[in-house]
Amino acid sequence: MKLVSYKTEDSEHLGVFVNGHIYNLNSCHKLIPDNMNAFLQGGEPLMERAKQINQDIISGDLKPKEEVFYQILAPVPHPTSCRDGYAFRQHVAAARRNRKVDMIAEFDQYPIFYFTNHNAIQGPGEIECMPDHFQKLDFELEVAVVIGKKGRNVKAAEADEYIAGYMIMNDMSARTLQMEEMLLNLGPAKGKDFSTVIGPWLVTPDELEQYKVAAKPNRVGNAYDLKMTCRVNGVEVSAGNMADMDWTFAEIIERCAYGVDILPGDVIGSGTVGTGCFLELNGTGLLNDPNYKTQWLQAGDDVEMEITGLGSLANIITKTDTDFSLLGLKKS
Repeated sequence: MKLVSYKTEDSEHLGVFVNGHIYNLNSCHKLIPDNMNAFLQGGEPLMERAKQINQDIISGDLKPKEEVFYQILAPVPHPTSCRDGYAFRQHVAAARRNRKVDMIAEFDQYPIFYFTNHNAIQGPGEIECMPDHFQKLDFELEVAVVIGKKGRNVKAAEADEYIAGYMIMNDMSARTLQMEEMLLNLGPAKGKDFSTVIGPWLVTPDELEQYKVAAKPNRVGNAYDLKMTCRVNGVEVSAGNMADMDWTFAEIIERCAYGVDILPGDVIGSGTVGTGCFLELNGTGLLNDPNYKTQWLQAGDDVEMEITGLGSLANIITKTDTDFSLLGLKKS
């Protein structure tokens, strides 16, 4: 099942995406809330009710009115929190190699994550950026999960049961802001907090069963063979696979939930897939060829991410009409 949040006029709604059409779930069953957050808080009973509606539409037993005039939003427009992991060894190793530093041994000892701005979640459409964001503006190709039930001290062996669904994630990054603040060993903050894009819909785990593969040796949790690509202005710049995650979402969730509650509506990203950002691509290019022409996102660029089974997430980069600069406020 593909769950979608969308807007008609000034109201947000919850629907299912079936065969290219959106159907409002609340119209199909009045006990299903008309927004994603309340739906997720309802837990398994509401999820099963929605799955039955989805199946009835597919079979033709239910023929509800489809939505016609709408704007697709982030699947979870108002997450309770947003964390991002660091699960792909290839990305971490390449980025460190490009900086001429050794691979960090702690990567293989435990999964890590950081909190980002859950109020800057976006879906398909325009990404509005400030002038400083365009100082090495970058995409990051990732997968994300949404938590579907409350938990605490969840063990990895049971953690997949807490996942309501999967979606594409683009962790936008302003690299100059990020690099200057990371020098103070705190962050990332302003380099990351302006936009995190998720979408286009939330795909329930049952839809991905056909892609399930064995996790890497000594890892716990589900793994999936899902091709991941990113195109900028129609040109493919990144390609990877979710199966290359060196830490599973189950293991990341185990760490997230240690001593704290995870809640329905929490979003957790995988971290960047290998080759999944210009920072890594530019560094590798320059390492191999000093004359390599680096690339960063510019105003007007079309960024499209596609992941097997999860759909396609498209955004246009736009520039705010201002000259206000944090970089310009530095004292010396």
